[in-house]
Amino acid sequence: MSNNSRGFRFWFSAWFPVVLGIGIIILESTKWFGSDHTSHPLRWFWEILFGAVSNARWYVIHHMIRKSGHFIGYGLIGLTWLRAWWMTLPHSRFFQDAFLALLGTALVASCDEFHQSYLPNRTSSIWDVLLDCSGAITLQLIVYLYLRLMWPKKLMRAE
Repeated sequence: MSNNSRGFRFWFSAWFPVVLGIGIIILESTKWFGSDHTSHPLRWFWEILFGAVSNARWYVIHHMIRKSGHFIGYGLIGLTWLRAWWMTLPHSRFFQDAFLALLGTALVASCDEFHQSYLPNRTSSIWDVLLDCSGAITLQLIVYLYLRLMWPKKLMRAE
């Protein structure tokens, strides 16, 4: 299918998940999703599931939940980028699409951290960008291994 014959539905299908994921990141990058606002509801939910925890223990758990959110959330964003490039560039190889997906993920993560540096209750860290990119790389590798095992010919485009 040539680029000229692709209609709105195709482009919407390919890129809307990326736009939606970025929109979620923008929403989560507000002051309302700072750790000072997420601690109480997350602790309430945690204690319903697992029982009461001390304040010191909760500080560590809350930190781990938030960092896991970075890893998984940006891993999923990376997959939306990968899917969009995979659809948009039908003659490219997997690792070309994965590299473009990683660049998109890194750009969004960097912009997110830059934005958070201007919010009084948020922090900005290059380590979060690296964690975000690690999530994207990890989920992309899982997809690659899955495709390699299940549909090896799909990875052989543009040989």
